[in-house]
Amino acid sequence: MSTKHTLIDSPMGELLLVAGDDGLTALHYADGRHAPEELGERGTTLVLDEARRQLDEYFARTRTEFDLPLAPHGEPFQLKVWELLRQIPYGATRSYGELARMLGDVNYAQAVGAANGRNPISVIVPCHRVIGADGTLTGYAGGLERKRYLLALEEPAPADAGRLF
Repeated sequence: MSTKHTLIDSPMGELLLVAGDDGLTALHYADGRHAPEELGERGTTLVLDEARRQLDEYFARTRTEFDLPLAPHGEPFQLKVWELLRQIPYGATRSYGELARMLGDVNYAQAVGAANGRNPISVIVPCHRVIGADGTLTGYAGGLERKRYLLALEEPAPADAGRLF
């Protein structure tokens, strides 16, 4: 399998995107934790170009859903959690406990948290939409400032935004 990576600018700093033959395998903050070990050569692919375009639209608030081939690498439980993350709508949040219940057992909350923290495709697989049961922001591999930024970006604009009267 051939892998390529690229770095792109974003309002939250530089992002590292990695793609293999099956799709996007990673999106990490260049200065963040859990960067992938296998980057492959630096370059671009159709998937990386499309990911850049869709991320630009997301940050411009003109895209609320991503439509990219994703190929995250992980354990079966992690893959289930990451799939649940993709089902959290733009602008919504879920708690770790809610996700655990969706997986069939509220006792999975800590395991959900661990899988969430290892999400290899940040932003696109929206782990930032997972919060504590009491509504508090909890850990985020990119830092809580970035999590706050992403959640604020997804908040609906007030009905009178941009109107003078």
